[in-house]
Amino acid sequence: MEGICMNLFEVVKAGINTREAAQVYGIDVNHYGMALCPFHNDRHPSLYVSDDHYHCFACGEHGDVIDLTAKLFDLRLYDAARKLVSDFHLAPDKPLPESIRQKLKQKTKAQQLRENEQLCFSVLNQYRRLLLDWERRYAPQAPEDALDERFVEACHRLPWVEYQLDILLQGDSYERSEVVSELTADGYIRKLQARLREERYHE
Repeated sequence: MEGICMNLFEVVKAGINTREAAQVYGIDVNHYGMALCPFHNDRHPSLYVSDDHYHCFACGEHGDVIDLTAKLFDLRLYDAARKLVSDFHLAPDKPLPESIRQKLKQKTKAQQLRENEQLCFSVLNQYRRLLLDWERRYAPQAPEDALDERFVEACHRLPWVEYQLDILLQGDSYERSEVVSELTADGYIRKLQARLREERYHE
């Protein structure tokens, strides 16, 4: 068994770049090789990820691509190596046991955050387009005209929507995660998504 393990570990380390694996598993590595560490509450990037190892200058976590995968998915090293082989299609290997497959289906926090971020950006962008349309279409034609509620909503909400989109586009990881947390609290972004579908249906 030990010989098989060593061989598998060597295959993985030779074939899979630590930085590439980190990004595939949802860690946002910038062009300096720095990222927010997923192993502690990191507000400023303190995790350094290179091609062959990672090291957090804040919490001290470090290791190679197999250690990283094991830690992210709470797996034994051997199972982490098999996951990497499977995910990166390195070599034909025996299928993973069902118990491990179920565990691997769980998304890392970083992957979940990235998906939520994309959802928030997409929904806010649609909302912005709708508000711009309302602002133009329902603007009062004369000073005495009663204000249409859609025009009022556009005037009130457009600055807020554009501010949120700016942060999602240009903010750092911490700022973006704060916006995503606020938007997903109480299912706000899902409700807005449902409302936009409803608006499209009535057009």
